Amino acid sequence: MKQGALVYDRKSERMDIRFGLKEYYGGLHCGTGMDVKIGNQWKHTRIEYDWGDKGWYLVDIPADSLIGLMVRVD
Repeated sequence: MKQGALVYDRKSERMDIRFGLKEYYGGLHCGTGMDVKIGNQWKHTRIEYDWGDKGWYLVDIPADSLIGLMVRVD
């Protein structure tokens, strides 16, 4: 699994994962599964988009902002 941080790509208007200085996942889509690090534990979730006020969010992961959260994907 590759580990990185969630970032927002303004050009594509999608969340993405930054693995290094120039290495990115390539844009996340609704339903993409991943593990997110909460404290010292990894929890499996998926990313979704709410066209209302919520915007991008992780299912069952309460967070004011997704930017900077550590995640890992296959």
